[in-house]
Amino acid sequence: MLFPTTDFAIFFAVVYTVQWLLNPYAGPWKAFIVLASYFFYAWWDWRFVFLLAASTGIAHLGGRLIHPASGLRRRATLWATLALLIGLLAWFKYFGFVALNLDNALHFFGLGRPLPLVSVTLPVGISFFTFMAISYVVDIHRGVLKPARGIDIVVYLSFFPHLVAGPIVRGTELLPQIRRQRDPHDVRYVEACWLIAAGLAKKVVLSSYLAAHVVDPVFADPRQHSALEVLFAVYGYAVQIYADFSGYTDIAIGIALLLGFRFPQNFRRPYTAISLQDFWRRWHITLSFWLRDYLYIPLGGNRGGEWRVSVNIIVTMLIGGLWHGAGWTFVAWGLYHGVGQTIGRWRRRKRAEQGLSLDPVGRGRVALARFVTFQVVCLGWLLFRSDSMGTVWAMLIRLLVGWGSSPLVTPLAVVAIASGIASQYLPDEWLARVLEGFAARRPVVQGGILGVVLLAITTLGPQGVAPFIYYRF
Repeated sequence: MLFPTTDFAIFFAVVYTVQWLLNPYAGPWKAFIVLASYFFYAWWDWRFVFLLAASTGIAHLGGRLIHPASGLRRRATLWATLALLIGLLAWFKYFGFVALNLDNALHFFGLGRPLPLVSVTLPVGISFFTFMAISYVVDIHRGVLKPARGIDIVVYLSFFPHLVAGPIVRGTELLPQIRRQRDPHDVRYVEACWLIAAGLAKKVVLSSYLAAHVVDPVFADPRQHSALEVLFAVYGYAVQIYADFSGYTDIAIGIALLLGFRFPQNFRRPYTAISLQDFWRRWHITLSFWLRDYLYIPLGGNRGGEWRVSVNIIVTMLIGGLWHGAGWTFVAWGLYHGVGQTIGRWRRRKRAEQGLSLDPVGRGRVALARFVTFQVVCLGWLLFRSDSMGTVWAMLIRLLVGWGSSPLVTPLAVVAIASGIASQYLPDEWLARVLEGFAARRPVVQGGILGVVLLAITTLGPQGVAPFIYYRF
């Protein structure tokens, strides 16, 4: 994490107390939130607060100039603003990748290595606040959002719960909440506490255990591990990345709730999906809908012939893959999901032409669809997690020929992976009953229960928990 856990607890306690004291006074409250958020970001590296400020300034000025303009001037201003925002993202995230591959290509054709390779530090969270800034100016151009006051747009882009790893909150969702005064008596404390505790459990206990005991050792050197260990590492990573990212999202949503804000849902039982298209309606929902609304639909969406729609899908997923990281494995992962969704769309069209149901009917067919979809998604995670295509091929080869002992496949590892998947099949009614029972207890009892839960998480979790996976995107 950016903060050590204890330091963050102190930081949040101060922010929580002061911001509610300042809640009746809009100006001081917003100024304090901005200072707290920039302090939070500066804890990682104070130099990059200037990058955050620059992105905010570009979005604010661009929105102000786009709103009154019309025609060609309006479009030109939009494109200039987008070019600046994307340019900052491209420099920090993709310059090194492009320069290295161009240099390798020149060397391949006998032209030496003429390009100076510059090492550029990737700022934490740049992909998230850049996409939020882009959605802000595009929504103003579309007429669905009016330019916000300067202080409001600063709060919107720097608000610390979502700053470093999402969810990607749009201006239409968060700006109205920033403008209005919040009621301290209308805070969903029970839901917030549950989300924070569940998020910590997923990250600190489940994700950290699988990373340390199964995933990292196998992906570091797959040739030293058996086929069964490789298979468990792939399944383990599927659970690890879900527990890690959805855990962070739960914590972020819970913290925002305690401060009187509601963030959109970002995960909805993704491993119960019956198709790749269904998976992307459930996984990283705010990114999926962002790619749909700000990339896929502008490209043409479902308009045009089948080939044009297929190209739109593949291009969208390729950019979605590159958004996650500058590397050929991310390009391959995006292409894999793009082609997979195209095949799924073609299959659904054929079923519609034959008068068949688009989705599987009956428990057996639904179960089979979920099983197949999960295997397809896990194969994609192999691309996502590997540091190179060489690692991908080594893992696939070991799956075929790596028979031998499997000391990493312990009963605890099996339980961890199985529980991470099975938890997504628990009925919503069970959670509702747990929350109702917790809410009915006296505050002292609630505090005691939370204390026991946090003690269990601290006891079961390892020393030195690794940063959240999506911090580096």
